[in-house]
Amino acid sequence: MSGNGSDWAIINASPDVRDQINTTPALHPTGLRESPIRSVFVTNGDIDHIAGLLTLRESQPYSLFATSEIMGVLGENPIFNALKPDIVPRRVIELDVPFELVSGVVATAYAVPGKVPLFMEGDTVETDLEGEQTIGVALEAAGKCAHYVPGCARVTDKLLARIDGSDALLFDGTVWQNDEMSREGVGHKTGMRMGHAPMTGPGGSIEALDGSSIKRKIFVHINNTNPVLDPERPERWEAEAAGWLIAEDGMEIRL
Repeated sequence: MSGNGSDWAIINASPDVRDQINTTPALHPTGLRESPIRSVFVTNGDIDHIAGLLTLRESQPYSLFATSEIMGVLGENPIFNALKPDIVPRRVIELDVPFELVSGVVATAYAVPGKVPLFMEGDTVETDLEGEQTIGVALEAAGKCAHYVPGCARVTDKLLARIDGSDALLFDGTVWQNDEMSREGVGHKTGMRMGHAPMTGPGGSIEALDGSSIKRKIFVHINNTNPVLDPERPERWEAEAAGWLIAEDGMEIRL
């Protein structure tokens, strides 16, 4: 995202971040070791949010923002030492304290229900922890406010109150229904067990956010088992009828 069209921030660095950069001209390098990417903000320690950091290690300067707990996840794995601190300084942020993410954009991180990354799970897994391990972020620029919540195990009253009235919400759309993985024969965990509220059914985000005054609601972080990815499926039509957009590659959102 950008507040001025020239300085950019990436929120979470997925394993395919190189492809994302290649297909986005605004993010193309401007020199051998120069890039319009000024910062990267990580909202949790899941592999699909941090693996791309290893792609962004080519002596390219930018600031890496995360909570102390997420920074701890990175610090415990020496492979991330490839991000040299004199080139990629690690900026620890506090929950509910605004900070400048990139020129013209003020970010405020906040806790949402979630869990620790899969590779850190023990015998007992709590999926509705609220702390520094899973966060959403409010992004404010030029009098507009968008919320980015790519992982959320449950829509709480507190979260509803925070995001209501915003100009845009990009929200966790991992699964359509809680038992989707087992229905498709690709896993046994439910969406909620993975830390993701389903779109429909008990605890579903479509129903929970129905009646909110959010101007644009967009599902992101969509698993390949989710039928809403197919424009011809009735589940897609149902989500759209409820006022939701489905994120797609190359989607651009202007506020």
